[in-house]
Amino acid sequence: MNVATPCNVLMLYPLFLAESFWSFGESCKLMGVRRPAAPLGLITVAAMLPKEWTVRLIDCNTQPLGDEDFAWADVVFTGGMLPQQADTLRLIELCNAAGKPVVVGGPDPTSSPHVYERADFRVLGEAESVIDEFIAAWESGARSGLFTAPKFQADVTKTPVPRFDLLKFEDYLYLGVQYSRGCPFTCEFCDIIELYGRVPRTKTVEQMFVELETLYRMGYRGHLDFVDDNFIGNKKSLRQFLPQLAEWQRAHGYPFELSTEASVNLADDPELLELMGAANFFGIFVGIESPDPATLVAMRKKQNTRRNIAESIHKIYAAGMLVTAGFIVGFDSEKVSMAEAMIDFIEEAAIPVAMVGLLYALPNTQLTRRLEREGRLHPGHDLAPTIGADQCTDGINFDTLRPLRDILTDYKRVLEHIYSPAAYAGRVDRLMTLLDRSRQRPELAEGDIRSRVGAMETVHRVVTALPEARGPLWQTFMNCAKRDTSSARIAVQMIAAYAHLGPFSRKVIEAIDGRLAALDDETVIPTAATLDTTAARHLA
Repeated sequence: MNVATPCNVLMLYPLFLAESFWSFGESCKLMGVRRPAAPLGLITVAAMLPKEWTVRLIDCNTQPLGDEDFAWADVVFTGGMLPQQADTLRLIELCNAAGKPVVVGGPDPTSSPHVYERADFRVLGEAESVIDEFIAAWESGARSGLFTAPKFQADVTKTPVPRFDLLKFEDYLYLGVQYSRGCPFTCEFCDIIELYGRVPRTKTVEQMFVELETLYRMGYRGHLDFVDDNFIGNKKSLRQFLPQLAEWQRAHGYPFELSTEASVNLADDPELLELMGAANFFGIFVGIESPDPATLVAMRKKQNTRRNIAESIHKIYAAGMLVTAGFIVGFDSEKVSMAEAMIDFIEEAAIPVAMVGLLYALPNTQLTRRLEREGRLHPGHDLAPTIGADQCTDGINFDTLRPLRDILTDYKRVLEHIYSPAAYAGRVDRLMTLLDRSRQRPELAEGDIRSRVGAMETVHRVVTALPEARGPLWQTFMNCAKRDTSSARIAVQMIAAYAHLGPFSRKVIEAIDGRLAALDDETVIPTAATLDTTAARHLA
C-alpha cells in the first residue's frame, strides 16, 4: 500500500454573509455559543484524506483566519452552500494571492461550477466517489484539475466517521450526523434530488453507532441533528435502525436529544412516530410550502395533498415532537391574496417557528430549467448577493406571473402576523397543549450546553431585549410551567428562538418595504397582452 506524502490541509468553512432565518444570532448569544450548527461536510471529507495528511479546520463564522494559517498550509479546502458563495469566492481570492492551491467543493460548486473557475481544483459531487482521484492527482504533482463524481453512486456504507475532533463543541448549539442521502419525492424547486438522487441511501446501523459512540466518548451531550434530506425516505432501513437507536439511548442515559427533517407523511406511520419518540427525537423540520392544494400539485409536492396537513402536524405533536416548518410565497399558481390562508394554516397547526421565504430559483433544479425555457430567469440568477440578503429579503429571482407587488404584500402580511409577539406566544402555548412528551426523556442530559442558562433567566433576557414581547411571552411561560416541567423546557426553547425571529422578521419586513417602494418608482408596467403571453407559455 502506498504511503502518502505528508501534507498540511487548511479547511475553511465560509461565512454565511447574510443574517438569515437560520442564523439565530441572538438566540446563540443567549446560550453562549457562536453558531447554531457545526460544519459536517468538511469534517467528513477530512476523514477521507490520507492519515499522513494533517488537517486544520477554521470555521470563519466562529474564529478569525490569520496569515499564519496560510503560511502553515500546503493546500486549502473550502466550499459550501449558496448563502456561503460570496465568502467562498473571497477565500479563493485570498488563496490565489497567497500562492496556495485551493480546492473547492460542496453543494453550490457542484450546482454552479462555472462560478468557481478561479479555484485551482474543483471537486464536484459526492466526495466518496471522487476524492481518491483528487488525492492521486495531488500526489503525482498536479496543482489544478476538475474532478466530477458520477451522480448518485457514492456508497455511504463506506463513508468514514467524521473528524469530530476538529470541532470546538463549545462554539455550537448542536452537532450533526448523517444517516441517509436523497429523497424519493420530486418537488420542482428543490435541489436535493439533483445533488443526491431519488433513491435514499443509508449508512449501516453499525456505522451509526460508531459515530454516536465517538461523540459520546468525546464527552458531547445535548442536541444532535440528523441532517438527512428526508429521514424517513427509506422506511425499511429506518425500521431496523430506530429500535436499536432507542435501546442505545436508554443504555447510555439518553445523552442526545435528536432532531431531523422529514416529509409530512411521517404522520401516516404510527409505528415510526412511536419509534422516533422512544429514541428521544424532540423536533422535526417539515417542508409544507403552501396550504393551497393546487399550488402543491403545481410544484410537484403531491404528497402534501393527500391529507389534512394541520391534523398531520398534530399527530407528530402527539408523538412528542415539535414541528418547525418551511413555507414559500411566490409560486405561479397562488391564488389572489394567499396571505390569509397561510396565516390561518400556521395558526391552526400551531407551528411557532415557521420559516416563510420568497421563492428562489436555485441553480440546477426543475424550476430553474422551466423558468429558463420560458425566458423568465433574471440575469445572474445563480449568483448569490454579496452582502446582507437571503431568501427572505432577496427571493424571486425570476419574472413572476402574479404581480410582484401582490406577492411582496402578501409575504409582508404573513410575517407581520405570525411573528407579532402575541401570535407567536399564542402558538407556543397551543403547541404545548398538543405535545405529548411521555415517550421522551423529560430533562436535559448533564453537560447539555442548553442547561447553561436557566429557564427564568432565559425568558427574562428575551423580554428585556424585546420589551414589546414581555406580556405574551411571560404569560405563555407561566401557562406551560403550570402544566408540566417538560413542557416548560420546550416552551423556553421556543421563547429563546424568538430572540432572533422577532427582530429578524422586522428586518425582513423593512427590506420588503424597500422593494415595494422601488416598485412604486418604476414607470414601465407590463401590458395585459405581455402577461397573457407569458401565462400561455407557462401553461403550454
